[in-house]
Amino acid sequence: MVPPNERIASWALELIALLYPERSEYFPASPELVKEKFSKLTTELMILLEATKACSSWNYQDKAGEFFDGIVDIYKLLNTDIEAILAGDPAAKSRFEVIRAYPGFYAIALYRIAHALVQLEIPLLPRILTEHAHSKTGIDIHPAAVIGRHFFIDHGTGIVVGETSVIGDHVKLYQGVTLGALSVDKSMSFIKRHPTVEDHVIIYSGATILGGNTTIGHHSIIGGNVWLTKSIPPYTTVYHKSEIEVVDQQTNI
Repeated sequence: MVPPNERIASWALELIALLYPERSEYFPASPELVKEKFSKLTTELMILLEATKACSSWNYQDKAGEFFDGIVDIYKLLNTDIEAILAGDPAAKSRFEVIRAYPGFYAIALYRIAHALVQLEIPLLPRILTEHAHSKTGIDIHPAAVIGRHFFIDHGTGIVVGETSVIGDHVKLYQGVTLGALSVDKSMSFIKRHPTVEDHVIIYSGATILGGNTTIGHHSIIGGNVWLTKSIPPYTTVYHKSEIEVVDQQTNI
């Protein structure tokens, strides 16, 4: 029987708390206790893999071992994300605040773990983890999306990053951004349907970028509420032009 989603999410959250004591009330006081905690988390992952039939009975232990062999790389990536948030948000006062309180970090951390599981061809668990983050933060990142270093989500609610999205380094997304497909059809399951966002791109709130052939060139800025279905070159600024009428009510008195 597949374990409850809460148990699967709890495993990942315990791992994050072990990597970042800022998210925990208790942290093992010695290297031996840290090693013991990692061992317990490895065993729990083996149990989850076996229970969900995520891999054949002869290799679930190997898969769990491979995942934890890569935990240092996940930690290094997450550290770049923390620095991106701390450097990019004037309201962020400390690393502790980012780790403990920011929904962007919460969603990115669970995505990084889920993506590592995807790379090991483990089904089900990655999607459960990112959907848990989605339910808690409103940030929907598919675990198969490819996201580079120094990823910064500001505010975050309503962000959607589709399965075949590719995001480079030093990219900043604001709330309500969608990286989606031009159309939804089951026959498109195995083709690139979502955009590519190159390095050092900023995408402001409410922007929608669609299509697997759509590339946002590096060092570009996409303004709020922009709708894009075609590529733009590097160093481009795209903005939505709207007409706003302001009426002075006193003149009507």
